[in-house]
Amino acid sequence: MCRNFFDSFGRILLIILAVLFSCLKIVASLKKGASVYKNEPDQKNPMEGKRTVFVKNENDEENADGERGHLEATGTLEYHPSFYERFVKRSIDIVLSFCGLIVLSPIFLIIVVIIEIDDPGPVLFIQKRVGKNKQYFKLHKFRSMKMSTPCDVPTHMLSNPEQYITKSGRFIRKHSIDELPQIWDIFIGNMSIIGPRPALWNQDILTAERDKYNANNVRPGLTGWAQINGRDELEIADKAKLDGDYVNRLSFAFDCRCFFGTFLSVLRSSGVVEGGTGEMRKEEDRK
Repeated sequence: MCRNFFDSFGRILLIILAVLFSCLKIVASLKKGASVYKNEPDQKNPMEGKRTVFVKNENDEENADGERGHLEATGTLEYHPSFYERFVKRSIDIVLSFCGLIVLSPIFLIIVVIIEIDDPGPVLFIQKRVGKNKQYFKLHKFRSMKMSTPCDVPTHMLSNPEQYITKSGRFIRKHSIDELPQIWDIFIGNMSIIGPRPALWNQDILTAERDKYNANNVRPGLTGWAQINGRDELEIADKAKLDGDYVNRLSFAFDCRCFFGTFLSVLRSSGVVEGGTGEMRKEEDRK
C-alpha cells in the first residue's frame, strides 16, 4: 500500500514538473526576442559577430574600463564549438537552471520581500551585457543599490560606491546572492552556468582582450575560471587570459572543476571588491 502511494505520488510529481517545464519553456521562447533587443535595432551591438581591437581616442567618452577610445572591427569571429559545447553543455544548462528555478523559488520570494522592505522599488536590476558572439542581452540581478544611485554608471566608476549599497545589498553582494536571477538568463539561453562573466556593454578593453582568446565566442557564464581565480581584483588582461584558458580547456570535467570551485570561492567571499576590476592592485599601489 505504501509503495503504491509513493508510486502515485512520484507520477503526480513528474507530471507537475513536466507541466512547469513546458510552461517555462513557452515563456522563455516568448521572452527570448525581447531579451536580446530583437525589436530595438538601436540597442544592438554594431560589433556583433566581429573580431575587434581597442583604439584609444581622447575625443571619445570614457568607457566602463576607465579609458577613452572605441572598438574597431578587424574581421569576423571564427570559432567551431565542440559537440559537448553545442549539445551536452546546453542540455545540462537547461536541466540545472530549471531545477534551480524550482528549488530556489521560496528563497527568491524571501529576498524579494527583504529588498522591498529595505529600499522600496524594483527588486530586479536589468543591465545590458555582452553575450555570445558579442550579442547584447538583458542580464538580471537582484537590486543591491539604492534607488537614488546614479543611472547608467557602473559601480566601479561611482565615487565611494559603498554609500549607495543597501543594507540587504551588502549581504547579497558579498555572498553573490544578487546573481541568482541569472538562472533565468541561463534557462532562456543567453548564458551558461559556466563561462566567462558577461562584460558590460561598454567594457571595450575587456571585450577586445577577450577577442584575442576567442572568449567572446562562447555563452557567458554565471561563474567561470576567472571567478575562482581572483574575480574583481584581477587586471583586465589577466581576466581575459583566464577566460581564454577556459575556452581552450572547455569540457565536462573542466566545467565541473569550475562549478565546485565556485562554492569554495563564495564561502570564502574571496575576490569581491567594491570598486571593480583590478581594484586590489590599485589599492596596493596607493599604499
